[in-house]
Amino acid sequence: MTRLYHFALSPFCRKVRLVLAEKKIDVELVEERYWEPSTEFLRRNPAGKVPVLKIDGLMLSDSQAICEYVEETVPEPELMPKDAKSRAEVRRLCGWFDDKFHSEVTANLVYERVNKKIMRGGYPDGKAVKTGAQQIKFHLDYMAWLLDHRRWLAGDRMTLADFTAAAHLSCLDYISDVDWNRSGIVKDWYAKIKSRPAFRSILADQVPGFIQPPHYANLDF
Repeated sequence: MTRLYHFALSPFCRKVRLVLAEKKIDVELVEERYWEPSTEFLRRNPAGKVPVLKIDGLMLSDSQAICEYVEETVPEPELMPKDAKSRAEVRRLCGWFDDKFHSEVTANLVYERVNKKIMRGGYPDGKAVKTGAQQIKFHLDYMAWLLDHRRWLAGDRMTLADFTAAAHLSCLDYISDVDWNRSGIVKDWYAKIKSRPAFRSILADQVPGFIQPPHYANLDF
């Protein structure tokens, strides 16, 4: 049985879940309190982070490494282009969201508003929340620029870059921290993504202590 050790509101875990679902790989989800790492979990990943995927007798960690392993072993449907130039652009955008977007937006909003409460780490840092709310505007505008020139974020086909971005935005959308009125083209892009069957389990997530906003699972917003 393929097993994913994850945390529901982790964008990195959601990214892997989307890829697995798109590839129609059945997976058992195991909620992992990674901030209270057990000896057993540290044996699976000494870094003490999620996601960790048990598949094909392997224990894989790091969302990008996991997704590229799955892409290479289950090539259909294709989430990475065949030519090197296009693959480089997909990886650039995956890095953009998993690094820059994460540090400037996700960490300042989701982690401050949600993770701190769950982990009993104190009150949200108001300055960090304000920074995240400001920085997301820049990122939404950049996405709008990309989508104004391309059908999808990295080109004419949906790729891992789209799932990576959607994973981060879905976490923020769970706490109503995305202004979908800022860009109609980004809103339409997200509507297409979240209408995919692969997104169903993401939309069904329930985080204790945090209720989904009414629009979260609504495919028409």
